[in-house]
Order: sequence, then C-alpha cells, then structure tokens
Amino acid sequence: MAAEKLSTRHLLGIKDINRNDIELIFETADNFKDVINRPIKKVPSLRDITIANIFFENSTRTKLSFELAEKRLSADVVNFAASSSSVSKGETLIDTVNNILAMKVDMVVMRHPYAGAGQFLSKHIKAQIVNAGDGAHEHPTQALLDAFSIRQKLGDVAGKKVVIVGDILHSRVAISNILCLQKLGAEVMVCGPTTLIPKHIQSLGVKVEHNLIKALNWCDVANMLRIQLERQDIKYFPSLREYAMMYGLNKQILDNLDKEIIVMHPGPINRGVEITSDVADSKQSIILEQVENGVAVRMAVLYLLASQRD
Repeated sequence: MAAEKLSTRHLLGIKDINRNDIELIFETADNFKDVINRPIKKVPSLRDITIANIFFENSTRTKLSFELAEKRLSADVVNFAASSSSVSKGETLIDTVNNILAMKVDMVVMRHPYAGAGQFLSKHIKAQIVNAGDGAHEHPTQALLDAFSIRQKLGDVAGKKVVIVGDILHSRVAISNILCLQKLGAEVMVCGPTTLIPKHIQSLGVKVEHNLIKALNWCDVANMLRIQLERQDIKYFPSLREYAMMYGLNKQILDNLDKEIIVMHPGPINRGVEITSDVADSKQSIILEQVENGVAVRMAVLYLLASQRD
C-alpha cells in the first residue's frame, strides 16, 4: 500500500521523490482516470486553489495537459507565457513570479529553458512548484505518465526492460524516465548515435547500445525520443535521413522482431524520422494512451501537492 501523502512539497524532479511517492501518484491517477472517463469529468477537489502556468519556453501539449488537469479539478487557472529572452536572468524570473504571486497564487507550474530554475524558485517563493521541464535537466510528469502507461499496459513496471532511443544528450525526458523506471525496478537501456549519448551515462546504471535492432530485441518497451533540433548547437549526425535509416523504427523492423514490444513516444512525433506513421498508428503503439494518462497523472500530482499545503 502506498503512503498517504507525498514526501515533498514540490515536484521538481524524479530524483527528489521516492518509490512510495510514485506509487501514491499512480494510485491517485487510477482514481482520476475513472473521473475523466465519466460523462461529468469534473471534481471540486481544488476549488479554492489558484494555479499559475508559467511557460518561459514554447509548449503546446504539456501546457494543454496541465491546464486540462487543473480545470478537471476545478482550480482557478492563470496562464502566463513569456519569451525566454526577457527572462534570461534569475532576478527577472523572481520578479515575474513575485508579480504573479502578488495576485495570491497557490501553485506554480513552470517550464524554463534553464536547468534548475524550479529549484531556484522553490527557495525564494512560498507557492508550491511543479516542474514542467527545465532545460535538458528533468521533466518529472512526463516520466510519471510514461511509467504509468507501462504499468497500465503490462501490469507492472518492475522487472521490465525499457530502451530509450534517440537524443539522450538533450533530453529531459530521458533522465527523468531513467530515474523513475529504476525506482520502480525496471531495467533501462539507452540507444542512439555515440554523439547523442552522454559520456558517463553508465554511472546511472543503464546499459548502452548503438545498434537499434539489438536494443529492440532486448526490450519489452521502446520509448522513441524526438530529435530535438532546437537544442542542438552543432551537428550531431550527418542528416535526418541518415538518422532515420540508422535509428528510425518502421513496421518492417517491428514485425521482424522475435517478440511483440510496446512502442512509446513523448511527442510531438517527427513522423518518418524517429518512427514511421504505420508504427505510430499500430496496435503496439500506446502513444495516445500516454496523452490520456498525462491528464490523470497531472491531476494526481496537483491534488496530492495541494492536499499538503501549509
């Protein structure tokens, strides 16, 4: 049985929570999944709570998912989008948020281009912080919804073999996923070109493989990451076409494997690069389940954090 409350006031990263926290979030998300599949999809759980979504970096799906989660919980929602150019200094970040807090906000969901922005903020303001992605550092709710989706499909995460394929170097999803899956007892492998695998990643206790077919034959679940061209300051591989030939997953590869595996993608998909359309739309893909689970998991996180406000 999971604990009754989270061990932390904020959700800044998977590294700050323990297995009991994750189990509690999953059990709570199970209940909220029932709620969002009912005709009336709303519960009054956060009726007196005001949540500010502060996105210093573009985001469509994560922002939409959080906003939907907040509205399903009956919270009051304030949206704030800022270009990263105007908030490139720590002081400016605090000023911006203090202005919003002056409007009596209880919780801040923040995405920021710099690693550690959420940590920095949590030391300076009273509101609770949910990290919706900080640079190439962490993206905890994505890792939680990915692990929740594996649990839903395979019954359990413990003992499962998960390979994360692609741009590990620039990916906040990869690091959060590795930490979350390991805390739940899964085995993790990363796969990609040498240039996109961080140097000392083995120190996290993951396997490294550069051959996609070998990695896919090893795993139960393949999480195909998006190539993050917007974060790449130099060329890490010759061309997208060559990347797709070496590390793209197509239906032929999938059908030729020794077993049936599950295919995931955090989105948005570059169709024809990381995976082809026929893979994305196949019965082995749980990409749309991930999106649905994202709302339930984020509802669980917000609800559990709000329930321990001082």
